[in-house]
Amino acid sequence: MVELIETILLAVVVLFLAAGVFFMLAGAIGLLRLPDFYTRLHATGKCDTLGEVLIIFGLLLYHIYYYSPGAELSVQLVPVKLLFLICFIFFANPTATHAIMKAAYNTGVKPWKKGDRRM
Repeated sequence: MVELIETILLAVVVLFLAAGVFFMLAGAIGLLRLPDFYTRLHATGKCDTLGEVLIIFGLLLYHIYYYSPGAELSVQLVPVKLLFLICFIFFANPTATHAIMKAAYNTGVKPWKKGDRRM
C-alpha cells in the first residue's frame, strides 16, 4: 500500500514539474515569436509566473512526503518557506510586469498593430 502511495505521489510531482517546465518553455517561445515588446512581456509574465509556481508546488509536495515526517524543525520549515515563495511570486511577477509595461508605454514604445512589420 505504501508503494502505491509513493508511486502516485511521484506521478503527481512529475506532472507538476512537467507542467511547470511546459509553461516556462511556452513563455520562452512566446518571447521569441511574438511581434512586439508588449505581447512578449505579456507571454513571459504569465507563463513564467505559472511555471515557477507549478515547479515550486511540485517540490513542496515532494518535500512534505519525503523529508518532513520526524525531521528536525529546520527541515519542517522548508514547506512554509516554499509557500511564502509561491505567494511572493504571485504578487511580485505581475506587479513587475505591469510596472515595466507602464514604463515602456510612458516612454513612447508603440504597440504593434495588425499590418505592421514585426519588430
